[in-house]
Amino acid sequence: MPKFAANLSTMFTELEPPARFQAARDVGFDTVEFLRPYAWPVAQVKQWLDDAGLRMILLNTASGDPDKGERGLGALPGREKDFRAVFDQALDYAVGLGAGMIHVMAGVVPEGTRPEACDEVFIANLKEVAPIAKAKGVRLNLEPLNLQDVPGYLHTKTAHTRRIIDAVGSDNVFMQYDFYHMQVMQGNLAEGMRRDWDVIGHIQFSSVPGRHEPQHGEVNMPFLFDVVDQLGYDGWIGCEYGPKTTTLEGLSWGKPYGLGPR
Repeated sequence: MPKFAANLSTMFTELEPPARFQAARDVGFDTVEFLRPYAWPVAQVKQWLDDAGLRMILLNTASGDPDKGERGLGALPGREKDFRAVFDQALDYAVGLGAGMIHVMAGVVPEGTRPEACDEVFIANLKEVAPIAKAKGVRLNLEPLNLQDVPGYLHTKTAHTRRIIDAVGSDNVFMQYDFYHMQVMQGNLAEGMRRDWDVIGHIQFSSVPGRHEPQHGEVNMPFLFDVVDQLGYDGWIGCEYGPKTTTLEGLSWGKPYGLGPR
């Protein structure tokens, strides 16, 4: 049976962040993602996890300056020092919180810059930090994002992401396969997973359109969850969706998987 991790950056947002941890535990989650924990000290977030009896598995590198439209710094020429600072921050949090994965955000290709130049920067940055993360027991994930939500993002299709992973050449760098982004950009999700299964390190989902619970939208999520199970996936599927109403009301999808109000 597939295992699910609550994404506390998108779920339970009717609650303040500290209360989301126990709320996730109360409906049956034992694992969470928390993408941007940087507003709180590591020790404080760790206490929330421990009090709720949860395990954290994933966070993102900081996006940069949102007022400038930045969506990651990993591939931006001339920003290598800035990237290293946000990566070191993410690694400190991942180690302190026991999270085994960091989504390394590449960023939007700056105006007037060749995408190939950004590829080169991203690959060089990843070659530098992958061994450091590996020594700490942390894997790095690269997630292709769709161009509707993130115009100009560097890598938006799995073939491009895979080229970057192959160029880095580290056994510590994987693809983060999100059904939402991949349905928008490519479709044919089950076959896409099978094709790139050897480099997929983490899976997330939300409905298309809307980014809501799996019972909404055009994609048959239970079918895909079964495919993931059949492929022998032993990780978690991240519930990176925003509830259509409240988190509890929308959790009817989770009943077959042991999730929902007790």
